[in-house]
Amino acid sequence: MKLLFDQNLSPKLANQLADLFPNSIHVQDAGLDTAEDIEIWDYAHTKGYLVVSKDADFGEKSPIHGHSPKVIWLRRGNCPTSTVEDILRNHYSDIQTFARDVNQRLLVLL
Repeated sequence: MKLLFDQNLSPKLANQLADLFPNSIHVQDAGLDTAEDIEIWDYAHTKGYLVVSKDADFGEKSPIHGHSPKVIWLRRGNCPTSTVEDILRNHYSDIQTFARDVNQRLLVLL
């Protein structure tokens, strides 16, 4: 299970969460730091990433563009990177279950 962190999240998260989510990257690592959402969507789909974003647009794309990639929508305003890390760590088992469930395409974390 590998994550692709959107532009609105810190690039540090990939390294900080490598123990739980190995091979995760930030969009800038993929050369997508200025890409449109659809380009990020296509990259995640092709490479097998779950998209992690604070942007509601990714959750809205699932019904339009299909089931893959899965999206983790962090519904938090501005907050420190450590808070985002804690949310993802605290919801690790939920994320695992979500990743395995073929019927789910969006996981909302508060």
